[in-house]
Amino acid sequence: MPPQNLAQQRLLIKGGKVVNDDCSVVADVYVEDRVVRQVGPNLNPEPPAGLVVLDATNKLVIPGGIDTHTHMQFPFMGSTSKDDFYTGTKAAIAGGTTMIIDFAIPQKGCSLIEAFDTWKSWADPKVCCDYALHVAVTWWSNKVKEEMKSLVQNKGVNSFKMFMAYKDLYMVNDEELYAAFSCCKELGAVAQVHAENGELIAQGAKKMLAMGITGPEGHELCRPEEVEAEATQRAITIANAVNCPLFVVHVMSKSAAEVISNARREGKVVYGEPIAASLGTDGTNYWNKDWAHAAAYVMGPPLRPDPSTPGFLMNLLANDDLSVTGTDNCTFDICQKALGKDDFTKIPNGVNGVEDRMSVIWEKGVYSGKMDENRFVAVTSTNAAKIFNLYPKKGRIAVGSDADIVVWDPKATRTISAKTHHQANNFNIFEGMVCHGVPVVTVSRGKVVYEGGAFNVTAGEGKYVSRPPFPPYVYKRVRQREQIKANEKDPAVPTKAVHSGSNNQSTINLSRANMKRQ
Repeated sequence: MPPQNLAQQRLLIKGGKVVNDDCSVVADVYVEDRVVRQVGPNLNPEPPAGLVVLDATNKLVIPGGIDTHTHMQFPFMGSTSKDDFYTGTKAAIAGGTTMIIDFAIPQKGCSLIEAFDTWKSWADPKVCCDYALHVAVTWWSNKVKEEMKSLVQNKGVNSFKMFMAYKDLYMVNDEELYAAFSCCKELGAVAQVHAENGELIAQGAKKMLAMGITGPEGHELCRPEEVEAEATQRAITIANAVNCPLFVVHVMSKSAAEVISNARREGKVVYGEPIAASLGTDGTNYWNKDWAHAAAYVMGPPLRPDPSTPGFLMNLLANDDLSVTGTDNCTFDICQKALGKDDFTKIPNGVNGVEDRMSVIWEKGVYSGKMDENRFVAVTSTNAAKIFNLYPKKGRIAVGSDADIVVWDPKATRTISAKTHHQANNFNIFEGMVCHGVPVVTVSRGKVVYEGGAFNVTAGEGKYVSRPPFPPYVYKRVRQREQIKANEKDPAVPTKAVHSGSNNQSTINLSRANMKRQ
């Protein structure tokens, strides 16, 4: 396809089945100036000159994926992740993802705004697709609170992540969690947590090393499921105490997922994010006799050795107990992982996934019969767009939406391999997995950036996307609960009775005050 001025590109996707989270319909999609202009049957936009036509017959036309959790060029554990914002986003578009949300993570005592500016300066010249930034809160003070406010009001940030693990590095205590959650609620931001008990991990690691367990299996043994489940329950309890919506990142275990599922059924506003790794593979790999293989799977929280975990998490994802999918893409090659050759606590934590996520979820979710195509769109794109207030510009194919679109072939297969992937790593945790469901065309910002294995994109074509506070999908319920609570406290609001419309006295619920007067 000849290069065209991005602002003038016109695109017609013909004959495909347009799949949104709530419906599927055979329709054409017309794109102009980076935006969807028409969706309907037999479109013939004028003039035909300069119109790029894509034939999507017998294929699905879906919203581009949104990866809610990446760490590109992240300086961590004595190294820097291999995928930078160029290779990482290029791999993303090859896999059908058209937006990533990365993390700006300040050191303790350092400025959140400076961290944001640093990450943005790394990303802007390199990104091949749109992106946004979560910001981590790694310590607490009045300065942090003021900077959170500034980030929300001036920088388009509406989510903040707190670590309950990585003691002495990023971990915050319960008092700091309470303060950060309270601030998020005031600002209309979504609070995120890495949910593991950092103190128990520190003690467990000492115990393993003292027993002579130095290999990758020690990583899982020192931070078992209950360490994740306990922290998840604690975070939900603290968030609920201040009526703050909570987003639990990288849900890795059955027990943590059950905690989230139970909380949702109790009416708590909490969202769980399993990742491609926890849905597509398991922690039995930590016991592989090849050290490099075992170390390649080391991430925090760890993959679980119970081989039924991925299927269990996929069932919960399919049935809305879990809500969205990310990858925690944070790639370190075999040489970098070897920093922990004699001590598992020094193995850089991180795995791949930004290119593989969509196909892994289609294979394990849709092809397996656990979810339909609409739920697939919800968990790979739409729900993320709603939670982080990007919807309906992102996460939907409709008139006025951004033209971030993927032509998806549900019948095609591909075999995942480090030899053919576009991620910068020399190992792939899904090596050899055959996946049904393949992106054949990726459209980002109204331009065909990937087609039939070939790229048509340059560094910096993606843009930073600001996210307003108070996403309605999350905060409508929170605000209503606040209003009800305020009314209960306000003596000016009558609470004598709630009448159902019948004259029957049994339909009137008298308040405690009235009961006492009687």
